[in-house]
Amino acid sequence: MDTQTQTDKKNTSNQVHTYLSFRLGKEVFAASVDHVVNILELKPITKVPHAPEYMSGVINLRGQVLPVIDMRIKFGMSPTEATVDTCIIVLNLEIENENVKLGILVDAVSEVLELEESQIEPSPSIGTKYKAEFIKGMWKQDESFIMLLNLDLIFTRDEIVVVEEKTSEADMPKNEQTDEEKK
Repeated sequence: MDTQTQTDKKNTSNQVHTYLSFRLGKEVFAASVDHVVNILELKPITKVPHAPEYMSGVINLRGQVLPVIDMRIKFGMSPTEATVDTCIIVLNLEIENENVKLGILVDAVSEVLELEESQIEPSPSIGTKYKAEFIKGMWKQDESFIMLLNLDLIFTRDEIVVVEEKTSEADMPKNEQTDEEKK
């Protein structure tokens, strides 16, 4: 390898990416902080009739109705059981050239990771119960791996359409007030 090629490779591999890591069960995942809008304590989630199983419901986020997805169900795990660490990560995603804001329910937020490109290993093509395209790469931490998610590929366009429809159904007209708001 000539010196220029080594220098180019070194410059590329030193690029730093920042991720927010979170737990689902015993597994740790991480999402690019570029997608993270906010981290919320768990708040009451309003169920939406006939919503997909992975959609926990909706919450009120500063006057907007925000769909909340239970990532454990989305990834084929048992539903999230609320603890003091359970939280909602508010994300801004781009799915098929459309910006979508939604919340994901996770067991706990762990830490912010700053990883150099050279520290990220390619995602496995076999041996994982998650679709390979969801996983951007893997990072080895001690004796375990953290899966770096490609959030824009976790949801299909059809799934987002259903979530948006159910969210719209849950959004009351602005001129209708609940009994509590009238008091």
